[in-house]
Amino acid sequence: MSTATPQVSSKLFGLFCLASYLLSLSYGSTFLLSLLIGSRGGNEHDAGSVISAAMLSTFAAVIVSGHLCDLLGAARSVALFGLLLVAASLGFALTPGFGQWLLFFGLLLGLGWGVFYTLGPIIVASLVTPAQRAKYFALLSGSMMSGIGSGPLLGRAASALGYPVTAAFYLAALASLMGVLLFWRLDGQLKKAAVPSTAVSRISWRAAAQVLSSRAVLPIVMVGLGGCVFGGLSSFQTSYAAARSLDYSLFFLGFMGAAISSRLLIAGFVVKRDPLRASCLLSGLMMGSILMFGFVVDDGLSYVLAAVMLGVGYGLTYSVINGLAANEAPNGTTAQSLLLFSLSYFIGVFGFPLLAGKIIVEQGMATLLYTLLAVAGLNWLITVGRLIWRRLSSTRSLLQA
Repeated sequence: MSTATPQVSSKLFGLFCLASYLLSLSYGSTFLLSLLIGSRGGNEHDAGSVISAAMLSTFAAVIVSGHLCDLLGAARSVALFGLLLVAASLGFALTPGFGQWLLFFGLLLGLGWGVFYTLGPIIVASLVTPAQRAKYFALLSGSMMSGIGSGPLLGRAASALGYPVTAAFYLAALASLMGVLLFWRLDGQLKKAAVPSTAVSRISWRAAAQVLSSRAVLPIVMVGLGGCVFGGLSSFQTSYAAARSLDYSLFFLGFMGAAISSRLLIAGFVVKRDPLRASCLLSGLMMGSILMFGFVVDDGLSYVLAAVMLGVGYGLTYSVINGLAANEAPNGTTAQSLLLFSLSYFIGVFGFPLLAGKIIVEQGMATLLYTLLAVAGLNWLITVGRLIWRRLSSTRSLLQA
């Protein structure tokens, strides 16, 4: 009997991506927290504290998501925990001032986003063959990035129409609720389309050790470093733009447009190329964008160009290393590798803003950009090191032949 994964229908995968877009709006709205908390008397460090509260709960989310997947199914688990994203968005909008309640809703956000972000790629991996994973991961991440980028744009649209920034959080809550309902309804269809498997999704110390002792550890480290860059720039883009008299919506328009279009239009070509060379080139592009933010940006056009460079570099690098994390994992540990990949991403994207906010308040935005440049440089050096190691291994093999 053939064990090849059937081609998932375009309609089913399209609905899956739509549901992912709707849920992602809730996380995208958190990039407005700096603006929201600033209007209530707080500063960037306070906003970083709320965002980083989500890091604590994402640890729990990543650990339990595999168990939930085995027990309830991935789509139903996403739907149930998606309700926490609805609650978090409403909580950010309704909570007066700045205090412990905002930290609590940050924890809820981490739980909901953690389960969704972790199980989404696992659903994709169950629907397609290993050769198709990078392409379909790119489509999923493009949909999620669309939602993430739309969150801040809702805030800009609300202010343009004379509404408070809280209107964006209400809309994000409504969109997330629609995403929850879609995931609940799609559960049966996704299970039918998935290839039968006896592998479990839950994480264990043994499986984690297997993954972390394999080549999959390198893309896992890289996604954490990339998450630091993305989280650091996006979470405080309203502050960066205000300091340079720019419109922060230009960043999110440029970044989102580049990330989405590159993932949907170019990713199919890129993932067929050598993944190590591709990740090296794209990581270098991401590093170049930070140099632009630090030394070149002085008007709207250069601002958009820097955001586009980041969107292409970060967006496509993520797709490439996501596929590497799945395909370089030891046999039977693909799901666990993807769980660790998500965990590493969350440490960067939720943990780094706490440090970033502190740097901005105490040292200024320029110091943050230098810090991000160092992080991006380390990310790029990993890809350079992998290419050099592969060349040396190849030469050694030829000499021994």
